[in-house]
Amino acid sequence: QLGAILAVVVIFWHKIFPFSFKKNESHIKKDIFLLWAKIIVATIPAALIGLPLDDWMDEHLYNYQVVALALIFYGVWFIFLEKKNSNQTFAINEVSQLSYKTALGIGFFQVLSLVPGTSRSGSTIIGGMLLGTSRTVAAEFTFYLAIPVMFGASLLKIFKFGFIFSASELGIMILGMLTAFLVSLFSIRFLMRYVKTHDFKLFGLYRIV
Repeated sequence: QLGAILAVVVIFWHKIFPFSFKKNESHIKKDIFLLWAKIIVATIPAALIGLPLDDWMDEHLYNYQVVALALIFYGVWFIFLEKKNSNQTFAINEVSQLSYKTALGIGFFQVLSLVPGTSRSGSTIIGGMLLGTSRTVAAEFTFYLAIPVMFGASLLKIFKFGFIFSASELGIMILGMLTAFLVSLFSIRFLMRYVKTHDFKLFGLYRIV
């Protein structure tokens, strides 16, 4: 997860870093501070609902039946939503147009990813589109939202596991982070290019299969 977070930061650096060091520019980018405020608002449901239920969900729902049903259900939902929106225009076509209310709504959809097989990005993208965002905005905001959520989840797991690592365990973790970083760089860039000219029907079929 930490490798994936780093990839998000590298790709969207110019859009999420709130300070500027260029001449003739304000050193503080107010629009990016507002974006981070919306990201924090969107993480509230996951923090209040997700953290207490996370272990319970894994213990009671982490089995192949639930995972398979979730994959199929959200695949069908993606296809249905794309067909429904095929001739509609989206009200929100830029991340800056997101309201705090919409950001909070996307945050509640993120809680659905507690169900194994759902996928955090899948639930938030569907939530964003249902709340009036374009595919590009939904996907982009999903990646921004991943930064605090995945960092918090990673930190929680480290606390549960402990900070004592053997040399081999530390090497495996670093290798895993590097692999996740490289794969995420490719995957995120591909997805952001893809959603500009394609819908999510193929992704829905992929989930069902």
